[in-house]
Amino acid sequence: MNSADTPPTRKIAIVGGGMSGLASAHRLLELGRKNEQAVEIMLFDAADRLGGIVGTKHIGNYLVEMGADSFITNKPWAVDLCRRLGIEDRLIPTEERFRKSLVLRKGRPLEVPEGFMLLAPAKILPVLKSPLFSLQGKLRMGLEYFLPRKKNDEDESLANFVRRRFGKEVLDRLVQPLVGGIYTSDPEKLSLKATMPRFLQMEKEFRSLIRASRRSAEERTQAEKSGSGARYGLFATLQGGISELVDALYGAIKTQCRIELQTQVTSVQKNNSRWSIALQDGSKPEFDAVILALPAYRAAELVRESQPALARGLEGIAYASSAIVVSGHRLEDIDHPLDAFGLVIPHIEGREVLAVSFGSRKFSGRAPEGRVILRTFVGGAMQPEVFEKTDAEIFGIVQRELKEMLGVTWKPDFCEIARYPRSMPQYYVGHLDCVEQIENRTAKMDGLALAGNEFRGVGLPDAIHSGEKAAEQIFQSTWKSSVGIQTKGM
Repeated sequence: MNSADTPPTRKIAIVGGGMSGLASAHRLLELGRKNEQAVEIMLFDAADRLGGIVGTKHIGNYLVEMGADSFITNKPWAVDLCRRLGIEDRLIPTEERFRKSLVLRKGRPLEVPEGFMLLAPAKILPVLKSPLFSLQGKLRMGLEYFLPRKKNDEDESLANFVRRRFGKEVLDRLVQPLVGGIYTSDPEKLSLKATMPRFLQMEKEFRSLIRASRRSAEERTQAEKSGSGARYGLFATLQGGISELVDALYGAIKTQCRIELQTQVTSVQKNNSRWSIALQDGSKPEFDAVILALPAYRAAELVRESQPALARGLEGIAYASSAIVVSGHRLEDIDHPLDAFGLVIPHIEGREVLAVSFGSRKFSGRAPEGRVILRTFVGGAMQPEVFEKTDAEIFGIVQRELKEMLGVTWKPDFCEIARYPRSMPQYYVGHLDCVEQIENRTAKMDGLALAGNEFRGVGLPDAIHSGEKAAEQIFQSTWKSSVGIQTKGM
């Protein structure tokens, strides 16, 4: 391609410096290099640091995650990004000896039955032996094997799906707290299609989820025996914490991306063929395209004046607030052996905490010898009033709950709180219809793309994938007059 055929440099704005925004910037630069196209990026974020809810700290000899501490590996986008950034060798798996979870039942931590796949059991004997369920509950669960398929394709709540297939006891005692640990959501409102569509597919294909789960378990076992199983197990992190991924992304983009922190964007408008970004200082730089990598309600604020219909769609996505209390303890100050990754607490237990993750049991190298990190979660959609309490009140709640549930003597080496207001999108029934409407409206606005965990997945891999898809969309639309643009296969 000679210089006369080379398109001019395109200016792209990215609003939001969390994982989706950083992934967008990195992917745009990748595509520019691959296609020999010049791209100039400016990234704006109102915070004083990059990474959003990712934050790794060193407290004494502890390595502490104040936000996300790992990512799931059966969604490939985070592992693939680590490979492209050259940090794949820094990935570490979970500690095999502690690979189980606990659930509270009448104040006692009990082991989640082996092979229970979030909504369905893959192994029958562990469920039959478990004191978690009554005899009646076990019989009702077993009845699932003979139930017919659902006759229509209408979206339904996760709670309704579990009651329909397995009964109320399984929902209340196990599924609700397990799902609550992921989405901090009310299962009565949570859309199954938007959150766990594979279970709908299992019902459609096999009729029984028990039958489908057992088949999946057998296939995983064969894959492990043949050496083709997942390299890191179901979850992975980086040796130095998730912030290593943020640092690697920053290192990869910093020379070709102008980053403006503590910079508030007040509106986004299209003026003819250009996009104008209004900043709090009154300036209005113009760009060829814009990626909004923000929570839906914040993106709605920016486009409300120029795109009111899009703003209304974005405002239809609800959010929950949560907080994490992270503390370090001597093992000798805790009665429970903490021989698991963590403890989830059913809402029916009447507790004021959602879950407790045993951070240094999940991954090695997080705490000094003889010590452990506890990450206690409060708030969420089902207990919003707890989030509204003061730090001192929340510390008091956590101290009391950890003592009663795990026998923790409150002599922590440290104790810190991280608050995340309106940080967890709630995928209510009908969510995918709402997202489709948003995407259809955005597709008509040449040069605008949306990214984030509010659309099609809440985990880090989903956030990365969303950011990269937005970058590919912008790249194709912005350079659409060029020949041979390639966005795949990297």
